[in-house]
Amino acid sequence: MSFEKHKNDPRLSVELIDRPEDIIQAFDCVCEAFGRQAQDGIFLAMNPGWETPHGKELRAANMVARWRTTTKDKDGNLNTSFLKATIPGSEQESERIIVGFAIWVQASSVQGYGDLPVEDLRKGMDLEALYPGNEREQRYLCQVMASLHRRRIEVIKEKATAVPPMVMALDMCAVDPSYQRKGVARELVQWGLDEARRRGDLEAVTEASSMGRHVYEKMGFQAEGPNIEYFVDEEFKSRRRPPNIFMRTHGNLV
Repeated sequence: MSFEKHKNDPRLSVELIDRPEDIIQAFDCVCEAFGRQAQDGIFLAMNPGWETPHGKELRAANMVARWRTTTKDKDGNLNTSFLKATIPGSEQESERIIVGFAIWVQASSVQGYGDLPVEDLRKGMDLEALYPGNEREQRYLCQVMASLHRRRIEVIKEKATAVPPMVMALDMCAVDPSYQRKGVARELVQWGLDEARRRGDLEAVTEASSMGRHVYEKMGFQAEGPNIEYFVDEEFKSRRRPPNIFMRTHGNLV
């Protein structure tokens, strides 16, 4: 599925990533948006060394590995969709550059209906690869990610008796700062909302950053409760963490 036109930039296109080189290039957008621009504490914890060439290469390789292991549901739909937003890099339309990146996850606690939520993060993440021999940082990352996704996992479990029993979760949305406020994020989000409809009018959920929530609100998401509370050990309380908030559409898709 591709969006060839946008009211702000008719050159913009959003489509599924189908080669690892695009994941690597898209990761640059993530680094610029969440690392350099926002200095997002969760991104920094998840991507140690991102600011060095070697560290960025390792973290991009992790993303490629996730992309390569994407599964499908019982109907053949991708459970995890990696998207790129591109514009022409020159006068040649065939030469396009990636200016935005998003990951949409069809999630379910019912086998065959989506990715199962991971509650034991020590099994779900390769912590030793991220922080070799560093139990302290491994423990902190588990606590932060468990807090971030706590409400998402609860909602997925609540949907187990729904028809169909799954949600569409916006797992990541990043736009290169040089191309922000040009409708890129909106198109990346709209792709997932359209897929949610196509797959059975699924509800969409996300953990929204302070930068992204105004876009999501305009597209039918509603904040549920206050900013996410991070349950971490006392020794980690002083660390900076982003003011994310859990948002969901309640069926109000735009």
